[in-house]
Amino acid sequence: MKLSKQSQPLHTFFREDKRWKMQQLMESVLQQLNRARNRLTIPAAMTLPDLVNTNGAKMFNPPLPSDVLVNFYVHHNKLCLILYQVHPLQTNLNKNFKAAGGSVCHSPGAMFEYGGQKFEVSHAHKVESTVAWLNQVLLYTTLALQLSQQLRDKVSVFENYWSKHY
Repeated sequence: MKLSKQSQPLHTFFREDKRWKMQQLMESVLQQLNRARNRLTIPAAMTLPDLVNTNGAKMFNPPLPSDVLVNFYVHHNKLCLILYQVHPLQTNLNKNFKAAGGSVCHSPGAMFEYGGQKFEVSHAHKVESTVAWLNQVLLYTTLALQLSQQLRDKVSVFENYWSKHY
């Protein structure tokens, strides 16, 4: 680098033992931005026993009945709420029990076991509400992710150059 027009160029490089950890910092930032973007675009799939454990129904005043499970999540620019009404399966019923896996939205007829008791979803109700500013959050998160990836790539080019020439 040249400090002024009249000065001689200054040739220097980072010492191996004193390098700035830009690459590691960038990877951490990229991971966090990816997690944030994915949380907005890909809702977490939850099992019905997971929903029992979240105690979402207790957030309401008065609390929802114990046979109602609640799932809240964000999907792009929407806040979504799903209520599941469940009932215990009779032990003497010859119904083929097959536990439902993780899903964003479970259908009526989905079964699960909790605390040694088998349950079935009898009704599912979904409500969505658009939250306009979530579009901007998603846009800016995506933009920050792209710019961070570009910065990481540029730092990598310089790092490769310096390691080959000095």
